Amino acid sequence: MAETKPIARPLSPHLQIYRWSWTMAMSIAHRATGSALYAGTVLIAAWLVAAASGPAAYETAQAIAGSFLGRLVLFGYSFALLHHMVGGLRHFVWDLGHGYDLETRTNMAKYSVFVSAGLTILLWIVAYAMR
Repeated sequence: MAETKPIARPLSPHLQIYRWSWTMAMSIAHRATGSALYAGTVLIAAWLVAAASGPAAYETAQAIAGSFLGRLVLFGYSFALLHHMVGGLRHFVWDLGHGYDLETRTNMAKYSVFVSAGLTILLWIVAYAMR
């Protein structure tokens, strides 16, 4: 039998080779917020179950949600929800065929962080004002 030489194939570049960009970071953040929304939705479902279980269970759930740690988790959940929504809108713009040039793509990724943070803070200000 003839001996065959192994074919030199290119290796896939690893994250250490890629230069980080805003769009790469926001893609990872979009996936992370999507995963965080699963955990937050379980907490919302637990709160609804407590509300349906009676006044004592609801008071316990409200005490947990009203604590500093509970409000911090709710703030993080609302940021994840809004950031994921803004990221989805960014993808929707791309689906419409717009925003593919480098400058627009980078600016949309950069501003998605600030828009989602601003919307989260605005949401909490309005919620406290209505309280």
